[in-house]
Amino acid sequence: MEVISGMKTELIFTGTELLLGHVLNTHGQYLGIKLSELGIEVLYHTAVGDDWDRLRGVVRQALERSELIIVTGGLGPTTDDLTVEAVADVLGIKVVLDRKTLDSLYALYRNGGRAMPESNIKQAYFPEGAVILPNTRGTAPGALVEKQGKIIVLLPGPPFELTAMFENSVIPYLNRRMSGRQVMRYKVLKLTGISESAVQDRIKDLGGRGNPCIAYVARLGEIQVRVAASAGSPEAAEKILGDLFEKVCSRLEEFAFGYDDDLLEEVLGKLLKESRLTIGVAESCTGGLIGSKLTDVPGSSEYFKGGLIAYSNEVKTKVLGVPPQTIEKYGAVSRETAIAMAEGVRKLTGSDLGLAVTGIAGPGGYTEKKPVGLVYVSLSTEEGSECLEYRFPGKRAGVRHGAANAAMNMARRYLLANKSGRKTGESGS
Repeated sequence: MEVISGMKTELIFTGTELLLGHVLNTHGQYLGIKLSELGIEVLYHTAVGDDWDRLRGVVRQALERSELIIVTGGLGPTTDDLTVEAVADVLGIKVVLDRKTLDSLYALYRNGGRAMPESNIKQAYFPEGAVILPNTRGTAPGALVEKQGKIIVLLPGPPFELTAMFENSVIPYLNRRMSGRQVMRYKVLKLTGISESAVQDRIKDLGGRGNPCIAYVARLGEIQVRVAASAGSPEAAEKILGDLFEKVCSRLEEFAFGYDDDLLEEVLGKLLKESRLTIGVAESCTGGLIGSKLTDVPGSSEYFKGGLIAYSNEVKTKVLGVPPQTIEKYGAVSRETAIAMAEGVRKLTGSDLGLAVTGIAGPGGYTEKKPVGLVYVSLSTEEGSECLEYRFPGKRAGVRHGAANAAMNMARRYLLANKSGRKTGESGS
């Protein structure tokens, strides 16, 4: 993925409701994704309440350290909507009435059969010289101000309004401004079945603290390794990035399931379709998570036969056909039970692949020999059955998501090996 570096970018989110936790700040995620797609890297996020002095202070700080500043919220008609006035004050420019915007506001209310409240006149005032950004979904227009090499973009708070304005007005503007800047290229390697610290131990000698650089992101059941490089041209950045990324991938191949925007359930679904094979799942500690992920993918009915949440030993024995003596001898969380579950669900659903998970998600139910995070994943096929043991770090949610990803990755690796003609147990990513 390509990012244009060199434009220091900062996002400011206004609204006391954000600080109190009454409203979830989804703008950070949305704008971060959209800006990265444009090739703009965000360096700072700041949330600030509806306070005149604090808002001005945050804007002043942003102007000192960033070139592109996007401010969300505070464009409404009420007394706590302070963004336009505060930004103009910091920039040392006047707030002026835009007659065209005012006429549009009157027409909007008139067409709706209502009289416009006097307070809405406030929404027709902007910093002098600003480019006004039309709001196609509300009454608060946005604004874009350029001064002394800085770009300040003012967007409304409601997400429905913000997204339309950003995509219709801001993206075209930024695309025009981004030509000729230094290029950053990055790729993300997605891993499962390994901890963040273990990942770092495997590749720490590769460097990655300068250019190119390596960063780590831990998510539920997933570790992401992001490798980035900067240069004066896309080709040069790609060369620097590729050399290091290839080394990272070779060290972590056995845990890798995808790159960049890949979702494991989509990757697995695509392979099942291509192979014209079906799958059934038997889940204990994951509680239906694997089935849920697989069926989140449109068209999954072509390859997903069905699943069973075999939480109790009784269901494992009576429905899946796990021999009671297997559980008595080895325990419900064991290699032997996992294999019997996978074979049972394959037979029960009539699928080509049977996938099973049993483990201890915690916080209770563990012993000294079987700690929280111990999970067995088994895959049954016409060629036989195999089983892998995992020790997932973290709490219950992390263990469950890790187990679900490890199970899907086991099936993915089998299909890749089958596709390339390797034996089932050989490495593939």
